[in-house]
Amino acid sequence: PNMKILGIDYGRKKIGLSFSEGKIASPLGVIKFEDWKSFKERLIEIIAEEGVEKIVIGVSEGKMAEEIKKFGERLLSEISAPIEYFDETLSTHQAQELSRESGMKKNKRLALEDAYAASVMLQSYLDNNV
Repeated sequence: PNMKILGIDYGRKKIGLSFSEGKIASPLGVIKFEDWKSFKERLIEIIAEEGVEKIVIGVSEGKMAEEIKKFGERLLSEISAPIEYFDETLSTHQAQELSRESGMKKNKRLALEDAYAASVMLQSYLDNNV
């Protein structure tokens, strides 16, 4: 059976989400990060709606890596799904290309870019782990 996985592209202002229940990851949406409480509630809703069994958080090199790990630890204390980290150094650049190729209008594309980044990251995770 295919596992339902939620991919997270962490950013201080926006958090991109992607979803997979097999070998293909797709962009799911973006949560604007205003405060932890409302973010957490929204994420818990999504996890319940989609029946998420595992969460994969993209980690980039450098300063953000530490912040992302802290974010992951905080998340782990709030939810029951296991969390894995995956190196996503390539995904932002690839995501920009992918979203351009999709032919969406620019403002819509920018709004979803974080979800695309999450989906590229989750796709490479799946390609390497499934």
